[in-house]
Parts: sequence; C-alpha cells; structure tokens
Amino acid sequence: VELETKLSDLTEEFNLLQAVHNAEMTELVGTLKDTSVVVEMDNSRSLNMDEIVSDVKAHYEEIAAQSREETERWYRTKIDLMTIQANQYGDDLHSTKVEIAEMNRLIGRLQHEIDVIKPQVRKRGLLSVSVLNLRI
Repeated sequence: VELETKLSDLTEEFNLLQAVHNAEMTELVGTLKDTSVVVEMDNSRSLNMDEIVSDVKAHYEEIAAQSREETERWYRTKIDLMTIQANQYGDDLHSTKVEIAEMNRLIGRLQHEIDVIKPQVRKRGLLSVSVLNLRI
C-alpha cells in the first residue's frame, strides 16, 4: 500500500513537472518566432601570403642577426681572455728565463772561483801533509 502511494505521488509530480515544461516550451517557441537574426560577414579581407612570408622571413633574419652578434661577442670575449692569458704566460716565461740566466752566471762564477781555489787548497793540503810528516 505504501509503495502504491509513493508511486501515485511520483506520477502526479511527474505529470505536474511535464505540464510546466510543456508550458515553458510553448512560451519559449512563441518568443522565438518573433525574433529574427541578421548575420553579416565581411569577406573582403583576403590573405596576402606574400606579406605573411615576408614578415616571417624578416623576423627570422632579425633573430639570426641577433644570434650572430651574440656569438661574435662571445668569441671576441674568449679571444680577449686568451690573449691576456697568453701575454701573462709570456711575461712569466721571460722572467723565468731571466732568472735561469742569472743563476747560470752565478753557477759559472762560483765554478770559476772553485777552479781558482782548488790548486791553492791542494798546495796547502800538500804543505800541511809535509809539515805533519816533518813533525812526525
């Protein structure tokens, strides 16, 4: 019994909603009949492919020029840095060569002094040995 009551209530509600829907649709169709729509299209605009291609080409060339300039700046900076380093290494090499030359002169002078003193030391050594031999 309870289910029959629910079914009856739902059927009445459905019929009521259907009637409201039908009334709203009738009213909407009536208002649409009085409405007119005018659509205008402007087809006078045509695509100018030559201009588009020209614009794209100009944009590409601008980007390529910027890229080329950036690359040249980077290489110039790199070359300048390498030149500075090469000059610094050249200066270091020159000062090292000067030091080596000075040390070679010092070695030569000391070698000469040793060569001059050696005979004198030998004579004194022999004299000392002779003096020692005489004393003994």
